[in-house]
Amino acid sequence: MRTSHCLVLLSFATLVFAGTPAAIPVQAAPQPAPPIDLKFDFGAGSAKAGYTRVAPTTFCTDDVGFGYEPGAKVAAGDGGNTTTSDQPFMFSAKVPEGNYDVTVTIGDSHEATTTTVKAESGRLMLERLEVPAGQVVERTFTTNVRTSRLSKLPMNAPGREEVSLDRFDAANARDWDDKLTIEIVSPHAALRSIEITSTPAAPAVYIAGDSTVTDRDGGGDVSWGQLLPRFFKPGVAVSNHAQSGETLKSFANALRLDKILSQMKKGDYLFIQFAHNDSKDSWPQTYVEPETTYKAYLKVYIAEARLRGATPVLVTPMDRGVRGTGAPTHGHDGYPKAMREVAEEEHVPLIDLYNMSIVFYENAGADAAKILADGTHSTAYGGYEFAKCIVTGIKQNKLDLAGFIVDDFKDFDPAHPDSEAALNLGVLFTSGGGGRGMSRGSGGVSPTGTPGSAPAATPPASTGNPGLGPL
Repeated sequence: MRTSHCLVLLSFATLVFAGTPAAIPVQAAPQPAPPIDLKFDFGAGSAKAGYTRVAPTTFCTDDVGFGYEPGAKVAAGDGGNTTTSDQPFMFSAKVPEGNYDVTVTIGDSHEATTTTVKAESGRLMLERLEVPAGQVVERTFTTNVRTSRLSKLPMNAPGREEVSLDRFDAANARDWDDKLTIEIVSPHAALRSIEITSTPAAPAVYIAGDSTVTDRDGGGDVSWGQLLPRFFKPGVAVSNHAQSGETLKSFANALRLDKILSQMKKGDYLFIQFAHNDSKDSWPQTYVEPETTYKAYLKVYIAEARLRGATPVLVTPMDRGVRGTGAPTHGHDGYPKAMREVAEEEHVPLIDLYNMSIVFYENAGADAAKILADGTHSTAYGGYEFAKCIVTGIKQNKLDLAGFIVDDFKDFDPAHPDSEAALNLGVLFTSGGGGRGMSRGSGGVSPTGTPGSAPAATPPASTGNPGLGPL
């Protein structure tokens, strides 16, 4: 666990207790990158006018700047009009960090297709797009690309110029590179073209949190943070900065908060969900007490977002569940209550995922044990339903963001959840790219498993401190 820096804590205390956040200088926003307008043709033969042809043998390298990621097994299809595969594959293009509209064109002359599209490290953008035989459709989504770099500091200014990435970032490394990566998942892909256009004015939803919210590129758990984009129309980008093991303190000390603030603009949002790790008094460097330091750090995040014209949104953490049964543990001590109090004191929108998760667990029936992968982290099924809870909270708080919710979203009641079988999301999120506890060795990146242990087989008599537990 990273050591808290006195300078960071001092600046936090000054901002929280001085009561004058407007006096804190805001680092100048980076100069906008030149507009990007890339068009890729996946058919055989000559590319369409204005498009760049992508052959089945074109792999993305620094020299080429675009192409398939290693492992892609693709071929020409539909008489040379498409690229096809019966296995998931990824295509990347090198672009500067920022927000992008991505338009995919899909369709086969003779065969129906069903296609799921993900971006970066497993963000769900388009879910099971069905295209009948003989038809071609275009669909657009908006996503975010970032790197770990920060602006160069003035001479003698304290701080660092890069986010401190750690072993857990190996599980979502595609979120931090200089490329926009698009994943196609289909039993019969029929990809015709991809267009990538910069859209710097699009509002962004930044997410700060821990492993229960982070993007996950493969592995056994899938968070609401990486599934949230599926529920937004084009025109808003989700930039999920949540990471395993993080707390309000460590997230700031690693400059993850600074990275968000360096990109944030008026009209953006900052969704904040912390408590799973903050409550661990066995982690002395990052522990925060619910009624004092936890509330103080939340107010810093709120003030920093407001200072830049963004809207902060507090999200209480989902409850842990009992391994094997999915019954709620009614844990987290006073942290959800403290967050509710901060929301009231600061007049900040609140999404009470903690209470909604308990209702969900208690009404999921036989599916209750399928919500969480290990007692803490959600499966694709659980993450999808939690994402629906977040979207419902957006509507209930009457945020302007609600105008971007997709038309097929129906108001979600956690007391009447979807069935796991009806959603059948596991096939879209097969294990492969990563997981918690990643480490780098001479052979590259390899999983080392989830640290700690899951909650006990029966709910504890009292909530108590969760101790080490899963991250």
